[in-house]
Amino acid sequence: MGQDMSGDLGRVSMSEIELELIINRAAEAGARKALHDIGLHDDYAADDVKELRGLLDSWREAKDTALKTFVGWLTKGFLVAIAFGLWYQIRGEK
Repeated sequence: MGQDMSGDLGRVSMSEIELELIINRAAEAGARKALHDIGLHDDYAADDVKELRGLLDSWREAKDTALKTFVGWLTKGFLVAIAFGLWYQIRGEK
């Protein structure tokens, strides 16, 4: 019948340097595949990433500006409401 290989696990011996080399090659191959899968494998990839970062920075700046503008309008509206309330109260006392 078949051979009993329960005692033999097919062990391979290699140095730490060889293991590190294999891991590095696998990591590089995986990174290349990932970049290829998302379309960043050509000569223009670095420019694309820089442009995307620029767009993201612009978006963040616009979002911050919009928030500051909204808070400014809210503050001015609150101050106008207080001023109108004071004016109405002073006018009613006369």
